[in-house]
Amino acid sequence: MPANLVQTFRAFAYNNAWANHRLLTACAGLSQAEFAAARTGFFPSLQATLNHIHVVDLFYIDALEGGWLGPKAWANEVPYPSVAELKRAQRAIDQRLIVHCDALTPERLDDVVKVNRDSSVQTERRDRLLMHLFQHQIHHRGQAHAMLSETAVKPPQLDEFFSAGEAPFRAAEFTELGWSEATVWGG
Repeated sequence: MPANLVQTFRAFAYNNAWANHRLLTACAGLSQAEFAAARTGFFPSLQATLNHIHVVDLFYIDALEGGWLGPKAWANEVPYPSVAELKRAQRAIDQRLIVHCDALTPERLDDVVKVNRDSSVQTERRDRLLMHLFQHQIHHRGQAHAMLSETAVKPPQLDEFFSAGEAPFRAAEFTELGWSEATVWGG
């Protein structure tokens, strides 16, 4: 499949899910106390940071799907206290984003999405909202990566974007996620 804007958004959704999988798999090597321990970052722990990613994903993905959840998404700032619970929930929300991006067309990228802000309704073009969501995820995963480096668990590599020559290095993780290179690239 030749590269196009729709394929780019699809690839970002898969890369996002893969990065979350890698980071949460690494965090599974921490004790519950280490996962919840106070650390330096925008949010005070790995637990809080990674739950924040999930909660904001829920907020925006619901809006992208036409839902009206709005700020109720963050009523509980840490809905998944353990890594195991969070990993399952994050995988499910990542899958919803993949399904959404798999269904994109060039015309749908231009659609206006309504975002429930409780006191107002934000309108945003779908492509811009997706770019915002991906940037948010990358930003906070970087903070979690730095926090993880303060522990005995080696942080996973998150700074690549599916280089073709490195496919063999991610094959086992893709198998675990139920994907192949063709799944991501449509080929």
